[in-house]
Amino acid sequence: MYQLSVPFANLVNYVPVAATVITCVLSVILARATLRYAEASDKSLALAREEFEREWSPDLHIKLERLSATEARIVVTNLAKISVLLQLMQLRKISHAMPFQRSFLNDPLVGGMTWTQNMGKTLLECTGDEFEGLIAASLTFFASGRMFRTDWFRFHIQIHNGQILRLVATNMPARRARVLENRTGPERRRELAHDVTAGVKQAKNNSVTI
Repeated sequence: MYQLSVPFANLVNYVPVAATVITCVLSVILARATLRYAEASDKSLALAREEFEREWSPDLHIKLERLSATEARIVVTNLAKISVLLQLMQLRKISHAMPFQRSFLNDPLVGGMTWTQNMGKTLLECTGDEFEGLIAASLTFFASGRMFRTDWFRFHIQIHNGQILRLVATNMPARRARVLENRTGPERRRELAHDVTAGVKQAKNNSVTI
């Protein structure tokens, strides 16, 4: 009777050890499953954030079209869902560092829609009556309470005797619109932001003078 009770007592002593080992194994399995779930959740959130930014971040496409020998137009397409307020259109020759021609605007552009404006005279003022080479166009606009500026869209243009012979796109910018921010809080905004402010003040002064 005594010989049978000793192995049973030893078996009872091993039960807590076995339970501890099983608990540790299950804990490791649950921890790995939790890590995998967390990684999958992070990837899903990243994809959702990317999709949200793609749909709601400002994204404008600029195109210059030749209508006739004396007329051309700019076509701005809002590729995002968010609406914007166009403020400043700039044209420049690639050989010049600073913009040559600037036009102040105050036109809304709803998401998914296009905005057009004739600009044959503006092009000739930028290039002159004789020119062949690259020009670039950019837009400054407001969206969600912040000011943005598109990258420069480049076009090859050929003008002879004040006649627009050719106007074709050469590239599309790889990045979307950038926010125009202060480098340090109280400092002045960048040049393009100042241009918009100056244009608004000038328009107000002109209206008062009239």
